[in-house]
Amino acid sequence: MTDSSSVKHLVRITNCLQTILDLEPQLEKLEHGHSLLDEFAVLKSFLEKIDRVELSESDVERIEIATANFLRELEGPLARKKARKKEKRRLQ
Repeated sequence: MTDSSSVKHLVRITNCLQTILDLEPQLEKLEHGHSLLDEFAVLKSFLEKIDRVELSESDVERIEIATANFLRELEGPLARKKARKKEKRRLQ
């Protein structure tokens, strides 16, 4: 693997992890979101050490797919939470 490939893999993985970590405030508001938040400490730790991990293209692709699946799974709960919040505001 060339240095250029390593850098590209690093950027792609970092982007995936940061995208997930950016959801932390929203997950805190979900009914079962707190169970996921424990895993964020692991993700943050991994992100700090990511530059020391050797990743192949297939590793990066798997993580990108897993990230996309995770985001898709959260669409419903986050949308419902947003709708409930709007409903509460209308009732007040």
